[in-house]
Amino acid sequence: MITLTEAATNKVKRLLAKRGGVGIRLAVKTTGCSGLAYVLEYVDQYLADESSINYAQPDFAVLVDKKSAVYLNGMTVDYVREGLNEGFKFLNPNERDRCGCGESFRI
Repeated sequence: MITLTEAATNKVKRLLAKRGGVGIRLAVKTTGCSGLAYVLEYVDQYLADESSINYAQPDFAVLVDKKSAVYLNGMTVDYVREGLNEGFKFLNPNERDRCGCGESFRI
């Protein structure tokens, strides 16, 4: 299960309204000091036979490929403003630690 907070849901809806598309895709990629990094990208078209898991929200799809789902299960996605910075924040109970710069994590 992957959850989006109200702030994250509202931000995704606003971005999709401006840009178009049917949702977002969440994944992990190998990179950084700790080994894994989060990826969030737009989905322009959803194919019913796609091998991704669809954690559908009322207004858009949240797709996760099956390989990444193992790492992201139980995660909450939030959208936060901290001072002059704003962006999506990934709250993953599976994380053991993060690198010092905060760009990558380890399970």
